[in-house]
Amino acid sequence: MTRKKPVQSPLPQGLPPDRLRPECDPATLGFETTASLKKGSGLIGQDRAIDAIKLSAEIGHEGFNLYVLGREGTGRHAAVAKLLADAAATRPMPCDWVYVNNFDAPHKPNAMKLPPGAATDLKSAMQRLVDDLAVEIPALFESEEYQTQRRAIEEEIGQKHEVPIAEFAERAKAEGVALLRTPMGFMLAAIVDGKPIKPEVYEALSTEEREEIDAKIEVLQEHLARVLKSGPQLEKEHRQQIEALHAEMAERAVTLRVREVEADFAGNADVERYLERVRTDMISNAELFLLSRDGSQNGPFPEVIRKHHQEQQFHRYAVNVMVSHKAGPAKAPIVREDLPSLPHLTGRIEHISEMGTLATNFTLIKPGALHRANGGYLVLDAHRVLTEPYAWDALKRCLESQSISIASLTERLGMSSTVTLEPDPIPLAARVVLVGDRRLHMLLQLLDPEFSKLFKIQADFEDDLPRTAKNTRAMSRVVAGYVARENLRHMAAPAVAALLDHAVRLADDAKKLTLQIGALTDVIREADYYAAQDKRELISDRDIVLAVDCAEKRVSRIKERMHEAVMRKTILIDTAGEAVGQVNGLSVIGIGNHRFGRPSRITARVRMGAGKLIDIEREVELGGPLHSKGVLILGSYLTSHYALDVPISLHASLVFEQSYGGVDGDSASSAELYALLSSLSGVPIRQGFAVTGSVNQNGEVQAIGGVNEKIEGFFEICKARGLTGEQGVLIPASNVDHLMVHRDVVAAAKDGTFRIIPIKTIDEGIEALTGVKAGRRGRGGAFAAQSVNARVEAQLRAFAESRRSFGARNGKTTEAEGS
Repeated sequence: MTRKKPVQSPLPQGLPPDRLRPECDPATLGFETTASLKKGSGLIGQDRAIDAIKLSAEIGHEGFNLYVLGREGTGRHAAVAKLLADAAATRPMPCDWVYVNNFDAPHKPNAMKLPPGAATDLKSAMQRLVDDLAVEIPALFESEEYQTQRRAIEEEIGQKHEVPIAEFAERAKAEGVALLRTPMGFMLAAIVDGKPIKPEVYEALSTEEREEIDAKIEVLQEHLARVLKSGPQLEKEHRQQIEALHAEMAERAVTLRVREVEADFAGNADVERYLERVRTDMISNAELFLLSRDGSQNGPFPEVIRKHHQEQQFHRYAVNVMVSHKAGPAKAPIVREDLPSLPHLTGRIEHISEMGTLATNFTLIKPGALHRANGGYLVLDAHRVLTEPYAWDALKRCLESQSISIASLTERLGMSSTVTLEPDPIPLAARVVLVGDRRLHMLLQLLDPEFSKLFKIQADFEDDLPRTAKNTRAMSRVVAGYVARENLRHMAAPAVAALLDHAVRLADDAKKLTLQIGALTDVIREADYYAAQDKRELISDRDIVLAVDCAEKRVSRIKERMHEAVMRKTILIDTAGEAVGQVNGLSVIGIGNHRFGRPSRITARVRMGAGKLIDIEREVELGGPLHSKGVLILGSYLTSHYALDVPISLHASLVFEQSYGGVDGDSASSAELYALLSSLSGVPIRQGFAVTGSVNQNGEVQAIGGVNEKIEGFFEICKARGLTGEQGVLIPASNVDHLMVHRDVVAAAKDGTFRIIPIKTIDEGIEALTGVKAGRRGRGGAFAAQSVNARVEAQLRAFAESRRSFGARNGKTTEAEGS
């Protein structure tokens, strides 16, 4: 079938330059420099998030913990810090908490609640108590009174022990037997001639005499055994009397000193009960205060050894301060934990090495962030909590039970083989604030059923705010406030205007201002550096532009390498001429926070077939689901717009040429459709144009993301090869409000050497790309002659006819062969 060459129309008009980059006019800002501006905070446009933070900070009910979500740099941390500080100033200072010895079960230390500031006072008082008694009790035991009573006990016990033995000795002597004391104990011997008989004399006696002596000694031996049997009882009585004497002597000093401590904490029932237990234990263990007088201080460092032993023997009376609020203003604490591991959150129990083994006691219990934040606020990074082993589980457990239980990681893993403690849980009354991103918040809601119960409030920070005159002035005050706080050079009005233009660019919307304050402050700091290099007192718009351009240049290595590959024709991209079934598509590549546009050649090939549209990217599994969806939509567009009365007899293939990585997104679906229409109609596409935009089944071109980067990516290639005036980019008309392109693109548009053309429908786009009318169906149902659509439909009908003819011919051949 022969086709006449269509007559091309002139190049379409592009958008006017003022629509490509709607800049802020410095004259409308109402100031000359930021020095004259009222200083503002970064909390603008975040009313929804601020209300949520205030509610969580002030409400007293359980479970109203807070998750702060939003993009990095939107001022989440600063907002949380300021609003929590305001709320903390209105709340009372929380109580102190200490751990003390449990004298009945030392492995289960007791937690004790004290008024603010009392913890350190109690600790100091107990240290003074022990120090005083360590001096007074030994002195008391060296007193004349103690020595007199001790001697009286010794004499009484000695008398009780010696009298029965003396009486027994007299009885034995009366019977001619002597009681002898030997190093081995008592022994009995017969008396002959007033002296104990010697062995050789005993052997010389007659048998009758020896038997008489042996019988007498045997009887006395039994009696002696009964007498000596009372010795252990006397020793026990002796010890009891000595202990009673010690207790009586110690009670005087202990009771006096303990009462002095009680007077300092009068009215505190918990402290009074604890001090009573201390008094009882000190009286019962008065010997502990005598050990320090022990002379066994051998070794090269006797003073160090002595001090160590004293600490070990008196730690039972120590006070382990977990939380104390004595210093600072009276307000609730705000704690930010940057390393929220399990021991850093809930506390830990440390161990020390003693004689080759690990030992611990209640003084080695260390507090965690939950202890320090108790009664106030704890701010955590959500991602860090979730990446620390068992930290998230422990945090939820503490919030559910409203108490802080200390458990080591080795215990949780079942690896602990050392003696450990079971301290009392401390009641928890803290508000936990998690700061994270939206994706993590969504996953927690989806996968953790306890999350929504424990974190009932979310503070969702906006990414941008409307670009109104009021908000522009508010952003200017924010900039002025930052400059003042950081002691930077003041900014001239044009510099603020240039910064606001950059804020619009970051928002990807000409009618919005970004709220990524962190990104803007980075630009201000860098601009301040350039102003200092030039020794200027004010930051100018030139400094802002230079800071933005330099930041772009620092991360543009990969973009430049891709640009170089295009210029050397390693990657084939045409920016002039015409080609059938070939179009320049546009994509965005993101590396970290940096994004840049890159053109790609898209080609389409068609032939007669069975109605199959092959997406080569999908066939080789390089196309993502969104890209595949776009291809299926354009296939649907073809089948519903052309040759409706005949079956689709098309075999078509689409591919991104020289694409060696994954392709996703539907922003190239319109470009693929243009290539397909060109291939079917035989009408060439102007290669000086690039295309972006997705398409729906009705042929409407839809908005896409990254429109500025896509335009600039193709413009840079065209500029490097030389702008001809026949180059430009087709974008969806709905993306016009998102335009904030580089000044070079605006300059080229003013010169008429580059154009940006808004497109609403596929028909508009194909006309702009080919210069040929798309064509509409007339009253008879046919497209206008020589239009692109008419040519597409004619080709599809021709494929259908060829397929029908081939099928009929193939059927006859088969029948003839069969006969």
